[in-house]
Amino acid sequence: MFGARYLIRALRPCSSVPCPRHKPSARLSVRDALGAQNTKGERVKVQGWIRSVRSQKEVLFLHINDGSSLESLQVVADSSFDSRELAFGSSVEVQGQLVKSPSKKQDVELKAEKIEVVGNCDAKAFPFKYKERHPLEYLRQYPHLRCRTNALGSILRVRSEATAAIHSFFKDSGFVHIHTPIITSNDCEGAGELFQVEPSSKIKVPEKNFFNVPAFLTVSGQLHLEVMSGAFTQVFTFGPTFRAENSQSRRHLAEFYMVEAEISFVESLQDLMQVMEGLFKTATMTVLSNCPEDVELCHKFIAPGQKDRLEHMLKNNFLILLSQSTEEEKRTILTLILINNEDLVGRVEVAAVDLLVPGVGELFGGSLREERYHFLEQRLARSGLTEAYQWYLDLRRFGSVPHGGFGMGFERYLQCILGIDNIKDVIPFPRFTHSCIL
Repeated sequence: MFGARYLIRALRPCSSVPCPRHKPSARLSVRDALGAQNTKGERVKVQGWIRSVRSQKEVLFLHINDGSSLESLQVVADSSFDSRELAFGSSVEVQGQLVKSPSKKQDVELKAEKIEVVGNCDAKAFPFKYKERHPLEYLRQYPHLRCRTNALGSILRVRSEATAAIHSFFKDSGFVHIHTPIITSNDCEGAGELFQVEPSSKIKVPEKNFFNVPAFLTVSGQLHLEVMSGAFTQVFTFGPTFRAENSQSRRHLAEFYMVEAEISFVESLQDLMQVMEGLFKTATMTVLSNCPEDVELCHKFIAPGQKDRLEHMLKNNFLILLSQSTEEEKRTILTLILINNEDLVGRVEVAAVDLLVPGVGELFGGSLREERYHFLEQRLARSGLTEAYQWYLDLRRFGSVPHGGFGMGFERYLQCILGIDNIKDVIPFPRFTHSCIL
């Protein structure tokens, strides 16, 4: 009790008069630091990785990047800060004053007061070298490190921005986002091999399945979106899909992302194509507006000429029939092919459309769905699938409406807008046959 009384007395002076404290440095990302308007010596803290080191007699120059932007922040320090630990690839925390730069190469720079090395990097053993532009094929050998390069950094920032832009487009257009399952008992498309899902440990009763039915990793969310289109007129999903294809081509992955939409009360392919066109153009314009430096890096160093091709795509109307396109247009613009295709569930001929991109392949695929109950019932009965797809018939029995939908391969979309030749370079961790690193 006696000790507590003295403690209260000791604390009392600070309760009426603020105790003097050193103002902590504001933590800024490199992106925010580069865009700062007030550069009157504000004390800040920046954390990131060293992209370059240049030491002079009295001055040390560092360039720091934290992945928030393509451009790095220049740090100017006294030569006394120089050490072997300040090497290309090392992680650091720098505190100092953000000031206007006298150089025309950057607007601001960080005048260092304190530099702390968080993690050392052996620059000689590091597989990426300063000022060396490594081919994407070389970077693919190091999936755990390649995100630290300018090329992959730009691609992944564009990927992040494109993801947000696609969600924004659907939200602004009145779509409801549905989380469709990754594990499913349906083979939606019938066009590729499935990955079957089983427990890692042996089941006690081998003849029984974990889910009582065979289960697979999904190849498409279409059927689940069709279910939801009976309650919501516009729905979409955006998630991973899987194909067990024995292919190592530059266009295929075993795991990739799909953007899929389903729209009720649709009776024309024109209606579907307008949504497809709106999605592509709106998302792409947003990416170009928000990531100009990252897109420019890809167009300049990875895919020269892609900028002009992309501008041509954005200026032209997608609603073009193949027969109306010249040979030159077929090589330079998106081409729509109207075809008769088969919807897996009913094996029914339906009107469908594919959106093809030169060098990428099929980007969009969409179709009108067969909503006629008796037509589907007959086809399912002939195929012996009535029991398995009774739920699909129920959708047609209870308040069915004409509807249709489409899917867009997200990685192929990124290939299209950036001009990336190999699909393995637009996804953080590519999975394909004989390769599942990390």
